[in-house]
Amino acid sequence: MLEKLFKLKENNTTVKTEIAAGITTFMTMAYILAVNPSILSEAGMNANAVLIATCLASFIGTMLMALLANLPFALSAGMGLNAYLTYTVVLGMGVSWQLALFAVFIEGIIFIFMSLTNMREAIFNAIPLTIKQGVSVGIGLFIAFIGLQNAGLVVDSSTLVTIVSFTENFSTAGICALLAVVGVLITAILYIRKVNGSILIGIVVTWALGMLCQTFGIYVPNPELGYYSLFPAGIISMDFSALGETFGQCFKINFGEINIFNFIVIIFSFLFVDLFDTLGTLIGVSTKAKMLDEEGKLPGIKPALLSDAIATSLGAVLGTSTVTTFVESSAGVVAGGKTGLTAVTTGVLFLLATLFSPLFTSIPSFATAPALIFVGFLMFESVVEIKFSSENLSEAIPAYLCILAMPLFYSISEGICLGIISYVVLQVGSKNAKKVTPLIYVLALLFVLKYIFL
Repeated sequence: MLEKLFKLKENNTTVKTEIAAGITTFMTMAYILAVNPSILSEAGMNANAVLIATCLASFIGTMLMALLANLPFALSAGMGLNAYLTYTVVLGMGVSWQLALFAVFIEGIIFIFMSLTNMREAIFNAIPLTIKQGVSVGIGLFIAFIGLQNAGLVVDSSTLVTIVSFTENFSTAGICALLAVVGVLITAILYIRKVNGSILIGIVVTWALGMLCQTFGIYVPNPELGYYSLFPAGIISMDFSALGETFGQCFKINFGEINIFNFIVIIFSFLFVDLFDTLGTLIGVSTKAKMLDEEGKLPGIKPALLSDAIATSLGAVLGTSTVTTFVESSAGVVAGGKTGLTAVTTGVLFLLATLFSPLFTSIPSFATAPALIFVGFLMFESVVEIKFSSENLSEAIPAYLCILAMPLFYSISEGICLGIISYVVLQVGSKNAKKVTPLIYVLALLFVLKYIFL
């Protein structure tokens, strides 16, 4: 049955290899089960509900990828997109998390339509390559900045931000910040040594060090200041009732809380980042797995994109931010995964993870912060692909502005807006207007109108 379903012999692989690869993929991306509830809970969502929703959405999306596309790729709530929902849409724009999830749902529906047509290629080809690269780098810096804040390493000051004083309140803020620094170094060392699951291991070790510090009185819980016991309240739970806190809430909304133009910008931002993040991941991981054909195309890209899109909408209904294909799938590919059986293994492990909700939601923010900071580094790698030569400045500068705006304006969408607008202005100003497609002109005009009227 497995042979018929996944064509193992045709892909020169075995059941044992595929299962091992699936476990490897899960280990490398399981950190999302600690990080996603931490981020979305700041938007007012129930952390336990978010964890269960993330597990279920990951299971559904990854199984769709396995059964529809027969590819060894896993899906879960995307980093960057969860930060955009919390910090830009909910906290920045004052939008309820229910409406934000509805925007994710609509984005998924649009993506389903695009995945069934050739529209995605048209949009993908219209956006300048440097802007695509700049978006990835900018999101990386944005995520890293959030990690620095969650760790307590970056605090408010007369210069807007500064590094925390480690000696002041050492038993709470100071030791937590110090442990986060140690966590980043541990994660980096493990990653350099090519240890599978390095990010997840970094989270666990950092948390364990924190519990040791509490045991020896170095860390002293102070609930009044928001510093609680680091020991988990439980490990396993069969109670899934918390899911009711988020399930279907994306349809319980008040449209009067936001104007239509802002809502369209939110949907487009989700769609933009999801589209290029998914395409970039599929192409990158497929290249590493040598799955591309002679023309550089991925034969199963249409069902792969469809799986991603369906998972996004279902994830919003369950109660999590945009579901996307994870670049960590490359770990499973390197381990030998070539078919959907790898994805099935990963998906089943996500489903089993729902039983450990008390454990994942007990992980403190300083322990997940190293994961955010290091994922930011991984996304920052795209900066080397941007050509900063004097002959390419009209394209490099917009990418730079896009990168700069995201962390400093605390908004992914602002980075996209400034990147597109500056690209059009600089191309026209440098007499390269032919390089600008009609779609980019339309997008730039819409973004300019946003700044004028909103």
